[in-house]
Amino acid sequence: MPYYRVVGEVPRKRHVQFRRPDGGLYAEELMGEEGFSSDSSLLYHRHLPTAIVKAEAVETGTETRLEPNLPLSPRHFRTQELSSAGDLVTGRLLLAGNGDVRLSYATSDRPSELYRNSMGDECVYVQRGRVRFESTYGAIEAGEGDYIVVPTGTIHRWVPEGPVNVLAIEAAGHIRPPKRYLSQYGQFLEHAPYCERDLRAPAEPLLVEGEEVPVLVRTRGGLTRLVYRHHPFDVVGWDGYLYPFAFNIDDFEPIVKKTHAPPPVHQTFEGPGFVVCSFCPRPLDYHPEAIPIPYNHHNVDSDEFMFYVGGDYSARAGSGIEVGSISLHPAGFTHGPQPGAVEAVIDAVARGVTTTSEMAVMVDTFRPLDLGQGALSCEDPGYAWTWAR
Repeated sequence: MPYYRVVGEVPRKRHVQFRRPDGGLYAEELMGEEGFSSDSSLLYHRHLPTAIVKAEAVETGTETRLEPNLPLSPRHFRTQELSSAGDLVTGRLLLAGNGDVRLSYATSDRPSELYRNSMGDECVYVQRGRVRFESTYGAIEAGEGDYIVVPTGTIHRWVPEGPVNVLAIEAAGHIRPPKRYLSQYGQFLEHAPYCERDLRAPAEPLLVEGEEVPVLVRTRGGLTRLVYRHHPFDVVGWDGYLYPFAFNIDDFEPIVKKTHAPPPVHQTFEGPGFVVCSFCPRPLDYHPEAIPIPYNHHNVDSDEFMFYVGGDYSARAGSGIEVGSISLHPAGFTHGPQPGAVEAVIDAVARGVTTTSEMAVMVDTFRPLDLGQGALSCEDPGYAWTWAR
């Protein structure tokens, strides 16, 4: 993360003796990225974070299988038709993915088991409901519209307050704010569409007692369940630049031009081989002859995965797209407004409409996305032909 935080109790100097009230030493743990040559945090545990008493492999099943997008086609998936059998981790239904990122959907009302993704960062978007995110760093209360970014290796769990729907973005590396929004020292610049004040991180330690506690761990070799001697939520304090945080899509400040701006103005995060964008309500393009709707476009280097989370997408009227829909427009396909949409929006502007109400989360990938069974099970087979009607 681009700025320093300290939570709970930490010693004045790094890597010095830090003693418990009974005189024993707290166990120091350094969480560091990129071979400890990038961001890191120091966590101080009551017990050894290395003490495990059991390890067992976990079968992944066939739900992780991906199929090429062949024949090449734009796709429409209806997540409203999906229901997952597990929690917000084990119940994830794989929608699409490649070597850089996996995109899954989950809906659940039950707490997840403790989980650690050791393959990469995760960004989980809450479409509906409220959930408490608990981790070794502390807790974050999250709700509709929140992105929760979870650093690689963070032990955590999800505790819903009733039914919760999420889109899980699992990276093969680290997810960060775009570099162009930051100074050379990591501060958000004035032109950035959000800043440090918009980010919410754990504010106090989360201490939980327990022994022989299982933790599901994902690695490049598959899934393992490790059993820890003591509950890993035993951190009395931590400091550094690496920690989970939440950012709400309503705090994104859209960048507006006289004429329609391309998707990079909506970029919110970047990961290895992909970007995440937030489409939010904003003033319409204000040139007197503007066409305030996306032009036909062909992103020749990217697949576009768009999750419609709220509002009204006038450009897609007649396509079947609605809240909860996901469209996938591959790099080999030109897409844009539905027939008649341009004229309808120009007429609306003439009647005094001045703002959009659309809300969506978009993931653009720089390698082709293959399709998961979750997406194929809820596909609208007629979507590809809606431009020809």
